[in-house]
Amino acid sequence: MDIQNKELHRVTATAIIQKEGKYLLIQRSLNKKTFAGKWTVPGGGLEVSDYINLPKTTHDHWYFAVEDSLKREIKEEVNLEVRDLNYLCSITFIRPEGIPVLILSYFGDYKSGKVKLNEENINYAWVTFEEAKNYDLVEGLLEEIEMVDKILK
Repeated sequence: MDIQNKELHRVTATAIIQKEGKYLLIQRSLNKKTFAGKWTVPGGGLEVSDYINLPKTTHDHWYFAVEDSLKREIKEEVNLEVRDLNYLCSITFIRPEGIPVLILSYFGDYKSGKVKLNEENINYAWVTFEEAKNYDLVEGLLEEIEMVDKILK
């Protein structure tokens, strides 16, 4: 597969959720294709079904599809609601099967709910930035948490 000339990307979004000075980490299931067993933050892929059946924001477009998709993923993965999602940065990588992935990283505040993991994840923890250093995180996540920590302070 010639990745350099491939235009299709999987679009995903993640959320660093803050509650009382701590950040939510979740541990990925050991049977995941990518980053099995690693600690990360909630998120997932944008699906056409996240917007196609909704009224368009303008004549031709749907606004906030990524943010709405991210809120859905957070609810599905950890049973939480968040508020004030803010864009942090973007990351790209190539999945083992050759699919290019664009990740849009956001951060936001816990709004409500009690953590209840779905089958994609096996553990969770609320940690400070310093405590996050002790977890086997997906590469780059510690730096993202540090960025958010600095923004919030």
